[in-house]
Order: sequence, then structure tokens, then C-alpha cells
Amino acid sequence: MHKQKRFRTRTGIVGTVITLGFLGLAGFSGGIVSQAGGQFSPNPEIIQATFVTPPLVPAPITRSEAATVIVNLETVEKRGRLADGVEYDFWTFNGTVPGPFIRVRVGDTVEVHLKNSPHSTMPHSIDFHAVTGPGGGAKVTQTNPGQETAFRWKAMNPGLFVYHCATPLVPLHIANGMYGMILVEPENGFPKVDHEYYVMQGDFYTEGKRGEEGFQMYSVEKLLDERPEYIVFNGAAGSLTGANALKAKVGETLRIYFGVGGPNITSSFHIIGEIFDRVYPEAGIGEPPLRNVQSTFVPTGGATIVEFKVDVPGTYTLVDHSLSRLLKGAAGAIEVTGPEAPEIFQPLITGNNDSGH
Repeated sequence: MHKQKRFRTRTGIVGTVITLGFLGLAGFSGGIVSQAGGQFSPNPEIIQATFVTPPLVPAPITRSEAATVIVNLETVEKRGRLADGVEYDFWTFNGTVPGPFIRVRVGDTVEVHLKNSPHSTMPHSIDFHAVTGPGGGAKVTQTNPGQETAFRWKAMNPGLFVYHCATPLVPLHIANGMYGMILVEPENGFPKVDHEYYVMQGDFYTEGKRGEEGFQMYSVEKLLDERPEYIVFNGAAGSLTGANALKAKVGETLRIYFGVGGPNITSSFHIIGEIFDRVYPEAGIGEPPLRNVQSTFVPTGGATIVEFKVDVPGTYTLVDHSLSRLLKGAAGAIEVTGPEAPEIFQPLITGNNDSGH
């Protein structure tokens, strides 16, 4: 059953939002929810999940047996850079947008501990798209500032999955940066590559227009109208360019785990000057990957895995090929170094060297 909840935006306009009954949020208190009993048997080996800062990812799993993986997450509200001259109050998992890349394998027991910083102004929670269970965990992790919740789940399906906050107003929490991804590796893992990177696209809704400097508050009106001022990779315009560009050498193979946090805008993921050798569409694992793909569609709350070898040095631009979004910040770069390959690519007569993207 759907329930309506009235709220007042920061500009004084009253709006109506829909909260889903299955989340059980109508009267939640934010305390720890216990679901004792049952026959859940954790795996005997206990491992602490390790995190690195996006766009990097933890090392591939080498163990051959399932384990119990402890995942410690904290929701943190913090001010940071959204674009040059623009500051924004992000709501995050572990202080980054996207949140940490979590890596487990099929058969693992995943034990999630979610703390909400005592400095937070809002309750927060987590919904794992990899979870089979009510609300993906959201129902049992509604967590007030200063509190902690926890639950266990079995990783049964291999693939790359989005997680996000699912506390009302859910799209607002997501729009403020509360999303990340978890990879459930198949039993035999993936073929070895030289580099793995983690990129997520998100849309941000500021009261001020794009490029308006200073601190910007979020706009619920623009959010509900799906009119983002910024569409960016990894939480900020320019987060994957210049000194922050992804790195590779000629002859190396890259794997990019790409997802869309949203909450509203899909992506036509493309790398200018490259062709994806292999694509796992919608990040499903089990069937052979697609080959020789130019662009791949990624829905909001969805993901893909792409692999490609770089043969020619230069700068390769990551884009959402709905190219107006370049002007809103959706751009990244891969800097490839190494010897020229004139048998593959050779300039003959050049122009002004300004391609516009």
C-alpha cells in the first residue's frame, strides 16, 4: 500500500511525496531493529572488508571458499566541492561520493554494520540491490544520528549491484550522493586485467543555476521536476580529469565498473576514441559478454562492466553520450602513455586540435 506524506520545501512550497509501504517507514524510530531467530549459518572464516578511495577498487578475491565478510559503513554529511567555485552539502557513505566499492564472492555471508554519524541532521539507511530480502536491507537499517544498525545476508547472485540510501525522501538522499556499488564475484572470479576502476554517474539539483558560485542548497522542486543543474562522475565536475584522470599504458587492459546512482538521469556510457572489447550489459554475470560495443546504456540504479585494451597513447574522454550533459559536468579522462602506433592511428593533415569534446 502507498502512503502519502506531506513535506515543506526550503522555499516554502508544500509538496506531496509517495513512500512505499513495503519499507515499513510510516512509524520507524531509527533504532536498531532486531530480527532474532531463524537458521542463518555464517561462514566460519571471518574477513573485514577493506576499502580504497574511488575510483580505485579493492584487489580481486583470491580465496576459493566462501567467508563471512564484515562491512562497516558510516553515513556522513559533509560540505565539499561540486564544481569549480561551487560548494554543496553531500550526504555520503564513508565520506565519499560514490560510497566505497564493496567486493565479495558468491556464497559469502555479508554482515553489514551501518552507523549514522552523531553529527548528521537526518536518519539514513541502506538498500543493497544485491540483497534478497525486504527492502534490500532498508527496512532494518533506518538509523538515527549517533545510532547503529546491522543485518546479515547471503550473496547468492553474481554481478555488479548498486546500493543507496532508502530513507524518505528517498530520491533526495540519493541526489545528495548516497549511493555506491557492490561486486559479487563469481566463484572463479574474472579474467586478470591490468587496471580496474570505479565510476558512478549522478545528478545534482541546486537552487542556483549551473556555474553559480558559492554554497548551493539542494532544490526539491528541481529534483521532482527532474531538472538537474549538474550531472557528474564520482560526485563532482572534474573529479576524473587533469591530475585525477585514470591512468594506463599502451598495451594494457582496463576494466571499468560503471554505475548510475541517479536518482533520475540514465546514461549512455561511451569512451571517445575507444571501443569496448567486452561489455557485461546491466552488469549481469553468467552469459558471455557482448563484444565490440561503442556505447552501452545504463539505467538509474543500474550498472555495467566494460573491458578494453588501449593501443594508442593519448587522452580518452569518458562521457554520457547524451552530450549536452558534458556541459553539466559528465566528463572524465583516461591518460594513456607509451609509444605511438602509426599502424593503428596516424594523423595526416590536422586542424585546430579543438574537437569540442
